[in-house]
Amino acid sequence: MFVRQLHYLVALAEHKHFAHAAEACWVSQPALSAGIRQLERELGIMIILRDRRFQGFTPEGERVLAWARQTLASLEGLRQEAALAQVVAGGHLAIGTVPSALRAVSMLASEYRRAIPKLTLEVFSLSTRDILQRLKNKEVHLGLAYAERCDPDAYESMVLYSERFVLLSSDKAGLPTKPSYSWAEAARLPLCLFNHEMQNRKIVDAAFGHAGVVPNVMVETNTLSVMYEEVLMGQVCSIAPVSALPDYFLASGISIRPIEPQQLSPMSLLRLREEAPPAVVKAAWDMAPLMDLQGRLDGVLEAVAPPRH
Repeated sequence: MFVRQLHYLVALAEHKHFAHAAEACWVSQPALSAGIRQLERELGIMIILRDRRFQGFTPEGERVLAWARQTLASLEGLRQEAALAQVVAGGHLAIGTVPSALRAVSMLASEYRRAIPKLTLEVFSLSTRDILQRLKNKEVHLGLAYAERCDPDAYESMVLYSERFVLLSSDKAGLPTKPSYSWAEAARLPLCLFNHEMQNRKIVDAAFGHAGVVPNVMVETNTLSVMYEEVLMGQVCSIAPVSALPDYFLASGISIRPIEPQQLSPMSLLRLREEAPPAVVKAAWDMAPLMDLQGRLDGVLEAVAPPRH
């Protein structure tokens, strides 16, 4: 018995025509018929009901067909596992991320490297629009961004966490120590915010709008390092999601307070929709929801926020 004979059976069940099944298997019709007859002789049963044309499967043939499909599926799974082991043992992964997800993408990258020690990684800070374009051009493999602008026919998306916004201020600013601030209170402070090109800024502006206030924006930037330096000097405060804050933001000298009510914005892992994604991309995609980014980011917020009394 050969695997190709099982393919012949499955193709015949799909096409219900000897010539069409043979064409699908890239063999001649006599070769396909001979292969099935040989299988019948080996098993000692009749599989196909024959006349001049294909008439269907015998009851015994239906059972053989079910077994053939299961066997071929198992073999395909084995091939995929072999390919995964071969590719994911090393491999390369390029990730595009919006700047507001810097901490989250660092968590992802760290776990990917832990699970796949020989993996090489590239991480690009991009707008959501640029991430979608680079996914389409296959210049990056995965994106971490806002999915509402994502065409579901072209891209797959998977929500990993929701952003939690915080107020950042230097100890030099002398703000009252409170468990949290409201959006109205934050609006009265001199602020450094991400610029209007970034989706994150649109979310923050919407939160101020819902509170019925206009923020006092003194500085705009698209760079976290500029925001950090501005806040550290003590002349302005800032608003950013916890997922944007690298470790140096959590160092002494900058206070972090939640802003209530929380403006929750889902962040999604994105990939190009394709029938057979590269093995390393599939592995990274499957691993992502197991990392509990939401719980880990919430843990960061709990660790740095002032205690509630």
